Amino acid sequence: MDETLERIGQIITNALAASITGHEIVRGELTVHAQAADIVKVMKFLRDDPSCQFACFIDVTAIDWPGREQRFDVVYHLLSPRMNRRVRVKIMTDEVTPVDSIVEVFRGADWFEREVYDLYGVLFTGHPDMRRILTDYGFEGHPLRKDFPLTGFVEVRWDDEEKRVMYDKVKLNQEFRSFDFLSPWEGTDYVLQGDEKAKGGKAS
Repeated sequence: MDETLERIGQIITNALAASITGHEIVRGELTVHAQAADIVKVMKFLRDDPSCQFACFIDVTAIDWPGREQRFDVVYHLLSPRMNRRVRVKIMTDEVTPVDSIVEVFRGADWFEREVYDLYGVLFTGHPDMRRILTDYGFEGHPLRKDFPLTGFVEVRWDDEEKRVMYDKVKLNQEFRSFDFLSPWEGTDYVLQGDEKAKGGKAS
């Protein structure tokens, strides 16, 4: 175990006892679990405290756990050039509870927070320009949520007659699809040696 990371984790946990729910070191990386309401306070401490000096913001992203009440982990990564160490900070939130923006602490978080909003739907309060950044104008939904359909809701095409980009609703015409179940590429009606349990049959 990296003793420096463990020492940093203990310092953070002890100094911010009310804001930190725990820390762990996995595969040589320090992860700190924080209260969402205190994320700005935690970030200022990590940046300014002489024992941390995580002055370099790397990124912020999210993880979607749709089966969980607080379905999103918002994940921040910082670097301390002085100590050559990294820290990951995780907070949890749901679809409707906004998270405080850390742009006042790390200006570089601006576009990253917009990306998390665009792709996951996590809102950041206090952000100077909370608009979508990657998807098109009028885009519906948030494409990195695990319940977002793989086909999306619209398809984009160029209409040569109209001389403009057209947006059409996605249509899946299943009635026009046909399957040849005797094809070895689409399934067989015989059982191969060793497939008895999978097919529910007996080996020939």
